[in-house]
Amino acid sequence: MRGQDHQQSDMFSYLSPEQRVRQDHPLRQIRAMADQALSNMSERFDVMYAKTGRPSIAPEKLLRAQLLQMLYSVRSERLLMEEIDYSVLFRWFVGMNLDESVWDVTVFTKNRDRLLKGDVAREFLMEVVDQARAKKLTSDEHFTVDGTLMEAWASLKSFQRKGRKNTPPDDPGNPTVNFHGEKRCNQTHESTTDPDALLARKGTGKEAKLSYNGNLLVENRNGLIIITELLQANGTAERDAALVMLEQMPGGDRVTVGADKAYDTKDFVAECRNLKVTPHVAQNTKRVGGSAIDKRTTRHPGYGISQKKRIEESFGWLKTIALMRKVRYRGIHKVGWVFTFAAAAYNLVRMRSLLANSVSAA
Repeated sequence: MRGQDHQQSDMFSYLSPEQRVRQDHPLRQIRAMADQALSNMSERFDVMYAKTGRPSIAPEKLLRAQLLQMLYSVRSERLLMEEIDYSVLFRWFVGMNLDESVWDVTVFTKNRDRLLKGDVAREFLMEVVDQARAKKLTSDEHFTVDGTLMEAWASLKSFQRKGRKNTPPDDPGNPTVNFHGEKRCNQTHESTTDPDALLARKGTGKEAKLSYNGNLLVENRNGLIIITELLQANGTAERDAALVMLEQMPGGDRVTVGADKAYDTKDFVAECRNLKVTPHVAQNTKRVGGSAIDKRTTRHPGYGISQKKRIEESFGWLKTIALMRKVRYRGIHKVGWVFTFAAAAYNLVRMRSLLANSVSAA
């Protein structure tokens, strides 16, 4: 018999979001790992907030909502609030009841920006990495480093000469700008929208864009991100960031680090060896003076293994799923915070897959 198309909705629901989300949903394991990391950060949150006054949004809920935005490629905070409002799955992940009001987007962003001051993203990444180490998913000896350009949230029209007085535009929405015959560079020009963004190109023949340089240090066993560093795209940012990340490596044991030809310079190789790091850098025999890597390094079998490790998968996920190809934030501090938090989100997804595969294999 055909059912009736009733339009009247029920006034009450006797099922909680916990009951509506199936037990084998991929988000369950991700939330369990995220909750463990957030629980370990409780003391940090206590220091950041005042003891008196009106309660704000719980930082745990703010960060879980931020995770959802990256895991599901939600392009804006306004759309994220709308998704949480009508999605039972999103409400469950954040920790909200079905009849609980969703925050206003301005309230959400203002409360989230408070977490930028506490370097919460880096600590959250460290907590996630500690969980991976406890589950023996990471390598403590072999790593890979690389960097990539991420387009800034600023147009080339905003890249204007420093110190020039701005005249009222003919069209506030899309002003006419004529750069014909004008030589523009980072020394004489800067963006009026995001002064921290610099003009950079990915390679010879490529167009120059206002960009940031995002860098990752990845362990070689399962490709989990260990440390992140975001710098201005000044031409040497990749090698500078690599040394900064290697200095943050825990322990004093000698490790290896793989890298592409852009890192094959005498200064970088020498500094790596001073840090007790064996540079498994790809040889650039076409550079003036030849490669800085000799047979002392290339004769070992581990050198060839390091060259086969792929870090591009991490960058691919961050740029496509987490929408970091063109960042939606301005300022190097905020962009770096979001970049690090996106790396933690990638690790959670990667760890869930690794643990699921280990269970199925057993």
